[in-house]
Amino acid sequence: MNVFAQAPPSMRFVWELATGYGDATYVVFEDESYTYNEIDARVRSLAHYLRDTHGIGSGDRVAIAMRNYPEWVVSYWGVLATGATVVGMNAWWTSAEMNYGLADSKPKVLIADDERLERVVSELDELRQAGPLHVISVRSDRELPDGASRWDDVVDADTAPDGLPEADIDPDDDACVFYTSGTTGFPKGAQLTHRGCVHNLMNLAFMTTSLQLAATKADPDAAAAAAEAVAATAPPQTCFMAPTPLFHVTANNCLLHPATLTGSKIVFMYKWDAGRALELIERERATSFSGVPTMSREMLLHPDWDTRDTSSLQGMGGGGAPVQPDLVEKIDENLPTGAPSTGYGLTETCGIVTANGSAFYLAKPASCGPIVPTLEAKLIDELGNDLAPGPDAVGELCVKGPIVIKGYLNKPEATAEALPDRWFRTGDVAKIDDDGFVFIVDRAKDMVLRGGENIYCSEVEAAIYKHPAVAEAAVFSVPDERLGEEVGAAIVLVDGESLDEAELRTHLEPLLAKFKIPSRVWFRTEPLPQNANGKFVKRTLQEELLAD
Repeated sequence: MNVFAQAPPSMRFVWELATGYGDATYVVFEDESYTYNEIDARVRSLAHYLRDTHGIGSGDRVAIAMRNYPEWVVSYWGVLATGATVVGMNAWWTSAEMNYGLADSKPKVLIADDERLERVVSELDELRQAGPLHVISVRSDRELPDGASRWDDVVDADTAPDGLPEADIDPDDDACVFYTSGTTGFPKGAQLTHRGCVHNLMNLAFMTTSLQLAATKADPDAAAAAAEAVAATAPPQTCFMAPTPLFHVTANNCLLHPATLTGSKIVFMYKWDAGRALELIERERATSFSGVPTMSREMLLHPDWDTRDTSSLQGMGGGGAPVQPDLVEKIDENLPTGAPSTGYGLTETCGIVTANGSAFYLAKPASCGPIVPTLEAKLIDELGNDLAPGPDAVGELCVKGPIVIKGYLNKPEATAEALPDRWFRTGDVAKIDDDGFVFIVDRAKDMVLRGGENIYCSEVEAAIYKHPAVAEAAVFSVPDERLGEEVGAAIVLVDGESLDEAELRTHLEPLLAKFKIPSRVWFRTEPLPQNANGKFVKRTLQEELLAD
């Protein structure tokens, strides 16, 4: 594999480096603020408690189930410091899904807030039949079940021992298990290793630096002017705004990790709200906003965008879903000293596979960027055969390297299917141009097959978003007796704007072939359904609309 020669050996080592930032602000949650020293004391206290009281160490698992509270960050680093594995549980899960995740991962300790504890408390006795499960309750006044402790009773910053407990960590040990949001059945627990997480962190640094250097080489005068403009408005500390949940790699691996390593401030919200996000960006002087595209779009459309001070923002974008080209242009227009950016990645790659930003993103707004240096990439056809490289090749993207997961927990068959010969099948249809820039065409399972013609939903969505009245759009298949499938679209309009199906068709006719234009359109007043990471849940949308 291609690896960085000087890569840190583990994520614990990354945390130990970060403790040197001392009294710099580290975590902001709504109106709460904590320094690196304050979080470090809590991490040391929790790590020693887990080891000394529950024997937690290498090979064990500890589950975290809560909102993006500061306790999530403390728990994450505290568990990794012991050599154990973090199980990041989806905070949106139902009781049945939480019980499945706990039964599948078999953690020795569950650290949960009040809402999550409520969903599992009745099943604790049954779960404990498979092994010990101690509960640490966070931000809860409820009467605790047997075998549970309160956070404040076990984590004491004032009495924290000096230094972390001893731990033996191999780079290929599991750092965390994050559950994928599968479209059918229960989710799969992806095993992210220390090596994978560390290399994602270094890939992020490499891509950021190389894109900046390339932009400077391409146009030194423009780069110098941009740097001067940024310096004039830059706050004293880099600040990451993290609006997505920490149980996904987007917020955890691609925001929390780099913020921690660089001594930056990271800002969390109780729940997503575009107006509150703008307020926090202004108050905390955020330099980077990274969420899913719908979040950036909602902020730009929010009435407070023109009244809030967003001049500190040097970058705005993210990943988790395709960024439509019109949004790239809108971000560039609205950030005088900033630039749009994006990254493409998956849970199974510990973070990013590609990255694109600044002048390169504006030049290729439909591309998610070139492949990170530690990955090999190839395209395959429907039968699994390798496609010859070239800009005309379109196939499923496969990648191989140190950031690819070890496998799926307790699922050898699913692991073998997704990782033939250690090449991870992303499930995304892509093409790669002569410059090495990747274009994600669509999900392999998110295409409309209309009379033998493949229609890529992302292409249709991008065309719909070009209409200024559209705030949200999701394209999906609808059954058709003659053709098998037709194109359907659900649309939410910008407040105060109007659009009907005939006007939409007129807008799309010069942009799309006739057979790609939606034959059925639903205009909704309610926001489109989203999952915990802000992606539209098309399956739910299809079932709801087609049932009417």
